[in-house]
Amino acid sequence: MVRRAVAGGAGIVVLLLLIFGIRGCLDARNERALKDYVRDVGALVQESDQESEALFELLRNPGDANEVDIENQLNTFRNQASQLVDRAKGTDHPGDVDAAHAYLVETFQFRSDGVASIAEQLPNAIADQGDRSGGSEALAAAMQNFLTSDVIYQTRFTPRLNTELKDAGVAEKVPSSSFLPDIEWLQPSVVADRVRSLGGSGGDGDAAPGLHGNGLAGVTLGGQALNPGGSASVRLSDDLKFVIQVANQGENTETDVKVNVTVGKGGDAIKLDKVLDTIAAGETKPVEIPLADQPPTGQNVPITVEVEPVPGEKKTDNNRGTFSAIFTR
Repeated sequence: MVRRAVAGGAGIVVLLLLIFGIRGCLDARNERALKDYVRDVGALVQESDQESEALFELLRNPGDANEVDIENQLNTFRNQASQLVDRAKGTDHPGDVDAAHAYLVETFQFRSDGVASIAEQLPNAIADQGDRSGGSEALAAAMQNFLTSDVIYQTRFTPRLNTELKDAGVAEKVPSSSFLPDIEWLQPSVVADRVRSLGGSGGDGDAAPGLHGNGLAGVTLGGQALNPGGSASVRLSDDLKFVIQVANQGENTETDVKVNVTVGKGGDAIKLDKVLDTIAAGETKPVEIPLADQPPTGQNVPITVEVEPVPGEKKTDNNRGTFSAIFTR
């Protein structure tokens, strides 16, 4: 009897070890699957964010691109956005994140719909040289898709996935993503102003004869020069400000030249701007813009500075600079 009892007890121990061993293997497999999923999501949103940057750069600064070039580029963006939807749908994921994953797919679907709508509406807005109000309203409406996608990603997908990661004990960070760079793109008047140079029009109807154009001649922050491709270390202070050198490279005096600064990326980005009242032909003028809000510290923070094109300006590839800074206290 004693032997039977000992054998039975040993069998129970073996069974428990098997159960816990199997459970441990399943937990480890689920953890790996969640980490792989977060990595796949990161790759998808990185491509989507890059497409956003390229799309809005085209809308702001088309350079020498003509209507055919712009239409071809928009069609490329449309195909890329559609492919991202298909890739999101086909991304492997644990069953625990089914609900979150559905919101991820919905995010990319709204972005694809917005890009497709812009690709359809923009050629009409470019062609209507007399009155672009209708086209601008349609473009602003298309931008609503991007805002919706950002809201779904930030308030539906991210919290749900974070909950699943926390419950599984997985210390992975869900990547941030924002497609709409500025909510002002939702306003038809702003859209009309920002895309006025598309199709090579450049606003010539309101421009005086002769060469027009400004350029970004230099940027300092807190007295330290910012260089493209480099990363400056900047100490935060109450009086920290940008000094942006604007050079009039044309043959005319320009008025109401707007200078924009973006510190950071996505919904947390700090947006700054200032208008230069007047700048004479051949003159270089500084524009001082205080950094009122404090950016994150201890990490590379992207900084974009743009001198908005003036009516009649054709060459715009030197109007914009991208920099980086690590802020310290």
